[in-house]
Amino acid sequence: MRYYNVAPHSFGFSPYFHLNRPLTRRSLRAIRDGLTSAQRLDDRIPTETVTGKAAVLIPLANVIDVPGILLEVRGTAMRSHSGEVSFPGGRVDDTDETYIDAALRETQEELGIGARNIEILGQIGPPEVNLRGNMVVYPFVGFVHADSSHSDHNLADDEPLPSCDLNTIRKNVSQAEVATVFHLPLSALTSPDRLRASLFRGHRPYWTIGVQDLSGSDNVDDSEIGAGKHGNLEVWGLTGWYLYLLMKRLKLYY
Repeated sequence: MRYYNVAPHSFGFSPYFHLNRPLTRRSLRAIRDGLTSAQRLDDRIPTETVTGKAAVLIPLANVIDVPGILLEVRGTAMRSHSGEVSFPGGRVDDTDETYIDAALRETQEELGIGARNIEILGQIGPPEVNLRGNMVVYPFVGFVHADSSHSDHNLADDEPLPSCDLNTIRKNVSQAEVATVFHLPLSALTSPDRLRASLFRGHRPYWTIGVQDLSGSDNVDDSEIGAGKHGNLEVWGLTGWYLYLLMKRLKLYY
């Protein structure tokens, strides 16, 4: 059995982006280059017996000139994973030509962010089977532009890309599926006060990330499957594992 080192990279440094400066055209190219060497999604399917397919988007975004990741807290009325922190995404439909199409469609349905606003940067893997064991979940990485015309293409390489309006996004979420959406700053990924060492599926070490103060949600669960542990809303489970893999790929974590 292989074990992973969960110690983060030296705080505040990644060769692909800066933790405290807005993402730029240059940093997006660097992130895309960093993801190109990732294993192809279809190179390793966790099990051939799983027929269901799903896709999620890891949406990078600048908010008030702070680089980070958009996350949602699932609605309490959802039949599965209610109250948990997750990426936008869901089951691949027959109408989806690709897994990316599924991730983009679900992002629009859940967060109201159209595909034209999202620049796909790459993918991470290998994909994992969900906890129920009925779907393989394919993760993609994208950047959310402030407008669908990508008018920022005229900016210099090192100029900050325009920030998204988080309040506007919150007004457009699917209230049936999403309790709230929040922005996780990249700097929070190296905050010792937020990190908790955990084991994904019982044997693969990774970091969970406390986000109670960022989410604005009071919906907290202390069960083994739920929002988080010890009364603290966390990014954990498959969402936390994919976020950890992305940060490893981008060398923020070893």
